[in-house]
Amino acid sequence: MNGQHFLVTGGAGFIGSHLVDALLEAGHAVTVLDDLSVGKPQNFAHNLTHPYFHFVQGSILDKTLVTQLVAQVDGIYHLAAVVGVKYVVEDPLRGMQVNVRGTETILETACARRCRVVLASSSEIYGKSAGVPFAEEDVTVIGPTSVPRWSYAVSKLLDEHLAFAYYRQEELPATAVRYFNAFGPRLDPRGYGSVIARFINQALDGQALTVYGDGQQTRAFTFVADTVRGTIAAMETPKSAGQAFNIGNPREITMNELAAQIRESVGADVDIVHVPYAQAYGTAFEDTPRRLPNVTRAAEILGFRATTSFEEGLRQTILWFKEHRDA
Repeated sequence: MNGQHFLVTGGAGFIGSHLVDALLEAGHAVTVLDDLSVGKPQNFAHNLTHPYFHFVQGSILDKTLVTQLVAQVDGIYHLAAVVGVKYVVEDPLRGMQVNVRGTETILETACARRCRVVLASSSEIYGKSAGVPFAEEDVTVIGPTSVPRWSYAVSKLLDEHLAFAYYRQEELPATAVRYFNAFGPRLDPRGYGSVIARFINQALDGQALTVYGDGQQTRAFTFVADTVRGTIAAMETPKSAGQAFNIGNPREITMNELAAQIRESVGADVDIVHVPYAQAYGTAFEDTPRRLPNVTRAAEILGFRATTSFEEGLRQTILWFKEHRDA
């Protein structure tokens, strides 16, 4: 093997499994650590016979296990986390414990080894800010503590603060990548963490597409292959240490437009209906009106720009869903 050896936490998940594929294809060895609470064995089953792939079922909260694994690798892609608005709203305590304590364990063990870390963060950290497009140094606007949804944003902000404190004080080469709504094959068909998955499932089932609120809220969706390229670029670029990068596609679409486009692409003769947020998430919920990344820093330092069009990414995603209806 001429490549390096990487630990990918959360490597059985949606983005993580695609990252593992790309690293193996590039000639690297990969150890995946995942507790399979959200990740799925079928996401990495095709790699089980690969000579440079190793899977460990376990938790990032297990410091003894993490220390053993980190001692064997050259770098860490830390993607393990509790993600998805519905998961976070239903169990904010677990979300904060896993996201913060787990990241602290990863950073502490990495620091002892002087091991490079790329931390998966999120566009959620921008909160309710209306200052789009969001640049990495922009002010974040987080909602009140009475709304569980914002606990995820706070946990990711704290993760970044921890990473950059280790960088400044301990010279740990750590980088944060802020993902903007990745989508593509292997999205969780249950749709917990993705509006695209939910709409596709509903359309294929012949059900009405449920748009929360008035549907004018916007998101910028990034095909997973682009998300992975940006993540690897962060690891491979020494100048990225100590910085955060938006990894996204700067194209904005409303939820009403998204629902209509998925309905048309699937070819489903179904209605689009609007559901109050309170019905979907309970009364203690707030949404953010717009999510749009400024990708200038990623382009200038990482050489990253998303190259897959939304239409092509959606085509591939719908095809995968059709082929995995019973998975």
